[in-house]
Amino acid sequence: MYDLKKGYETAKAFYAQYGIDVDRAIEIADKIPISMHCWQGDDVAGLEKKEDSSLTGGIQSTGNYPGKARNAEELRADIEEAMKYIPGVLKLNLHASYQEADTFVDRNEIEPKHFEKWVNWAVEKGIGLDFNPTYFSHPKGENGTLSCADEEIRKFWIEHGIRCRKIGQYFYEKTGKPCVINHWTPDGDKEIPIDTIGPRKRLKDSYDQIFEATKDVTGVIDGIESKVFGIGLESYTVGSHEFCMGYVMKANQDHIIMTLDTGHYHPTEVVSAKLASIYTFSDHVLLHVSRPVRWDSDHVVSFDDETKAIMEELVRLDKLQDTYIATDFFDGSINRIVAWVTGIRNTRKAILAALLQPVEKMKELEAANDVSARLAYKEEFRAAPFALVWDYYCSQQNKGAGLEWLDAVKKYEAKVLADRK
Repeated sequence: MYDLKKGYETAKAFYAQYGIDVDRAIEIADKIPISMHCWQGDDVAGLEKKEDSSLTGGIQSTGNYPGKARNAEELRADIEEAMKYIPGVLKLNLHASYQEADTFVDRNEIEPKHFEKWVNWAVEKGIGLDFNPTYFSHPKGENGTLSCADEEIRKFWIEHGIRCRKIGQYFYEKTGKPCVINHWTPDGDKEIPIDTIGPRKRLKDSYDQIFEATKDVTGVIDGIESKVFGIGLESYTVGSHEFCMGYVMKANQDHIIMTLDTGHYHPTEVVSAKLASIYTFSDHVLLHVSRPVRWDSDHVVSFDDETKAIMEELVRLDKLQDTYIATDFFDGSINRIVAWVTGIRNTRKAILAALLQPVEKMKELEAANDVSARLAYKEEFRAAPFALVWDYYCSQQNKGAGLEWLDAVKKYEAKVLADRK
């Protein structure tokens, strides 16, 4: 490894000539919480006591790399291993399907006690917990969930949503950190239905009932997430972007916000272009960071143009601290810990890179209508010595500079994961 301190001082000098305080940028980037999704560790299988654990509702994890976590203890151990190499403040994001009950407990009956071990673990680690109702991988979800025409089925899922919000308050009370709950339903149709508004009216009513029944819940923020389509649901999605954005804006409640998932739009749409419009009307956004390859394929987050553009836009809007950032990918074709570390490091890396941009200078140039100089500045910083800052930051946090962490993960694989059959 090269002289990290010397490299860092060189980079600081480069950025200083443009008025950028590198130490301050690191301080801000380090404190932005990233919510680490638990489902990367077991390919979204969950921990429920049930016979059928197949994925439905447009969810698909590909690959069968050896060493997948088989129970809660193994999953938490793998999460801890990944956390060793991820710098900055972290939270853990749980799905309701990761309950720990000794016997079968259906989703309309889950209680805080079924997540007690997760809470105790989070308190021990000093991190917060986020949450998600699980509206997929369940027999009662075959013909829709919150939009289902069968009122008994819909009632079942409404109760699930109600209980999830109460569990979110339990997380908040125990960890002392707000719980961000993401509400996403896979409801839709493989072909275009004749009645396209009926399911959406039922979905709206279901959300209304959930929030009315839990109006006294505190410490919980609720994201409403849209999607273009799911596998087997290609032609019609009840919770479309327009529906979800309309619901959030109409609700006009501080705790109900828009979720923007980077894989949930048409291939020519990008989340970075949506942020300013949403923030014109809302104070907060829940961001799910993933990497789509032509569709919502949930690849490991890359340090690519769109990930960088999203974080740059948040910095330019001065909304970085107002955005709840969570990762959402699941790759079963590679070492799952490598996937976690790579994807979440890249998310943090994009945040730090965005903070090392001459934003105020470029705004001044824009205000003066000097678009030529604005372009020159933007392009100049594509080749800025950012890696020198990133490596030093990771080293100072004892998270491994460069690829120093990779050998340690490989040793964990040989020692621990290889024994899992």
